[in-house]
Amino acid sequence: MRHRSGYQFTALVGAAYGLLVAAGNSVGSAGRAAFQVLVFPYRDSGADGLEYALFRRAEGEYWQGVAGGGEGAETPLDAARREAAEEAGIPRDADFAALDSVATIPVVNVTGDFRWGPDVLVIPEYTFGVRCDDPNLTLSGEHTGYRWFGFGDAMTALRWDSNRNALWELNHRLLHSVPRPG
Repeated sequence: MRHRSGYQFTALVGAAYGLLVAAGNSVGSAGRAAFQVLVFPYRDSGADGLEYALFRRAEGEYWQGVAGGGEGAETPLDAARREAAEEAGIPRDADFAALDSVATIPVVNVTGDFRWGPDVLVIPEYTFGVRCDDPNLTLSGEHTGYRWFGFGDAMTALRWDSNRNALWELNHRLLHSVPRPG
């Protein structure tokens, strides 16, 4: 099975981040930034093919990728690297790949309030894949467990359509060596 270890994505993530700022979303030097990230760790397990790590949320008891929000002036890629390190022990210098899948999430579902003002109703969720050579991950207190899933089982286990969409994209790109445009 062939798959690419990464994609050219820095320019696209930077452009998307610029659009976020241009749209008036707060990305100041301190506090919570007005975007989310979703990261799917993956590995090639040999005979079993590609597997994806999903995490069981302590609050809500559902499966998802690594998820969290940007902080201060972080770019989405910086936030993805930090969240993956904090929630799963994945090294910050691991091979991350930005995906085209972007969802929007009601701000009150993420923060519980309108912290960026009454006009910011939804925030973007940027998605990434990260190659993991070590199948052993380290959990944070946000999760009760993790498991490596084959693609079909992962799609069934995921709760959110946006998560399934991003995982589908990642799986297709890896299986078919589809580079990102740009």
